[in-house]
Parts: sequence; C-alpha cells; structure tokens
Amino acid sequence: MSLLSAEDQQLLRDKFAQEMEGEVTLHFFTQKESKLILPQGVECKYCKETGQIVAEIASLSDKIKVEKYNFIEDKEKADEYGVDKIPAILIEGQAKGKVRFFGLPSGYEFIGLIEDIIDVSTGRTSLSEETKISLSEIAKPVHIQVFVTPACPYCPSAVRLAHQIAVESELVTADMIEGIEFPYLANRYAVRGVPKTVINETISFEGAAPEQMVMEQLIKAVGE
Repeated sequence: MSLLSAEDQQLLRDKFAQEMEGEVTLHFFTQKESKLILPQGVECKYCKETGQIVAEIASLSDKIKVEKYNFIEDKEKADEYGVDKIPAILIEGQAKGKVRFFGLPSGYEFIGLIEDIIDVSTGRTSLSEETKISLSEIAKPVHIQVFVTPACPYCPSAVRLAHQIAVESELVTADMIEGIEFPYLANRYAVRGVPKTVINETISFEGAAPEQMVMEQLIKAVGE
C-alpha cells in the first residue's frame, strides 16, 4: 500500500519537474528484513517505512536515484559516509556539504525532505548573502545535529536551516535526528524539548532560532 495518495504523488511529480535541476542520489542505509539488533542495542524499527518513503519519492522523478546499502554488510560505505545509525538518508547532488536524515522523515519532516532534495539538485539556497560570506570564511569542519519529533511543527524550519547551511559549505555536515528513535542520543545531549540544535558538541540551544542567531552560534562553535 502506497504511503502517498495519488493526489500527493501528482503534486510532488509536478513540483520536482518544475523545480529540480540536476540529478540527486538518495543514499539509503537500512537492514535486512530479518530481525537485526544494531550496535546501539535496538532493532531498526522504522527502516521498512523509511525505505518505502525513499522508493516512492524516487519514483516521482527520473532525476532522483536511490543507492541502498545494508548497514552491517556495507560497512565500508557506512564508514565512508559517516553513518553510525539507521535508518539513514544522505542526499547527494550539488550540495557542497553533507545533508543527512537519521530516522523516519515523517510528519512535518517529510516536506523538509522534499525541499532539501530540490535544494541539493540546484546547489542553491535562500540563505542571506551575509550568511554565505560567513560560511565561505569558515576553515574548520562543522557538525550540526538537530533533534526533532514527528509532531513538532517548529522542527522542520530548524532542520531546513541546518541543511541549507550544509548545501552552501563543504565543511558542514548537517543531520536531522529523530529523537524518539534514538533515545540514547537524546539522553546524551539532554534533549528536553525540540527542536534542539547541537553544533560541534560544544554549543546547543532549543527552539527554531533565526538564521542570524544560528550563524552566530556556529561561528562561536568553530572558534572553540
């Protein structure tokens, strides 16, 4: 059974046709259909659903390709892309940095996934020129983790901003992390409310902060 209605499929098909430019590859890391206990001690509960979302999206445009990997058997690929948990989706195309989703991109996050695919296909974002200049001056790697939950209406904007920053800078890796699916990470980073953004393990803040504030915190994290 399809997760997307026929109407939604047509809307997305038209959107991709109108707004996508270059090809995009969705690198999807999953597990076998049989039971598998992952290193973090839990089964990948939503790998199947995430895989279905990836497949349905890819079917709507000939510019979207899918590369599917087994998290355990394709360890070299997982290491190459820095994947340490699943389900994971990496969007590759014209982005300079790494745009990644860890967990099921459902609820409000689904639209963010669609917009990210379009951004990565063009290599362009709506970030301000001031932000783009600041990103061009960064000389150290930046890792942004944004913790979310499916029912959070403010989370997608925080994730989108982080992913746009990654599109613009080759030194930025930006992750959406579904906190309910990865409770050990939520505990590690003391996630009490979402969205919660963690930058380079040193700076963290809650809420959907504006672009200027996020950049101030990013530059501070790089300095530390």
